[in-house]
Amino acid sequence: MVSAGDFRKGVTVEIDGKVYVIVDFQHVKPGKGAAFVRAKIKNVVTGQVLEQTFNPSDKYENAHIERKEMQYSYNADGLYYFMDMETYDMLPLNYEIVADALRFVKEEMCVTVQSYKGAPFSVEPPNFVELEIAETEPGIQGDTSKAGNKPAKLETGYNIQVPLFINQGEKIRVDTRTGTYMERVK
Repeated sequence: MVSAGDFRKGVTVEIDGKVYVIVDFQHVKPGKGAAFVRAKIKNVVTGQVLEQTFNPSDKYENAHIERKEMQYSYNADGLYYFMDMETYDMLPLNYEIVADALRFVKEEMCVTVQSYKGAPFSVEPPNFVELEIAETEPGIQGDTSKAGNKPAKLETGYNIQVPLFINQGEKIRVDTRTGTYMERVK
């Protein structure tokens, strides 16, 4: 059990049957009345962020989120299969769970599958991935020296803005947390 007075960033708690992670917190001691804790909490399943106040003595169940490194294998019949690298068991997941990660993940890439009480709810790609440019307009001669961006489609189907000098078939490094171009890979 965790009391609201002990809330810290990154702590996961169960409130009303839902799992939340503490994004931000502040202990408030007003001149009149009792002290309280104001916290921003994020639902780990839906991603919804709420701001709530808590009595510092309120106690909540500590929620343990399991993180497992798995490899994306393939998709079939609307399910996406991930292989446990230790036991070689296959874990089928629905599109809703993997949709965000699929923008940056291709087959045989390792990802982190998050679950709570054995039920997977999220797939996280690595922070940085190297992907090939599937489609983009060619850079115009002499136009590549000035700053500017153009749209490009990655091999996963995700659309991204890249500098003018990037051409089709080249590999780039992408920051999956922000979904932005970082650098060209030789």
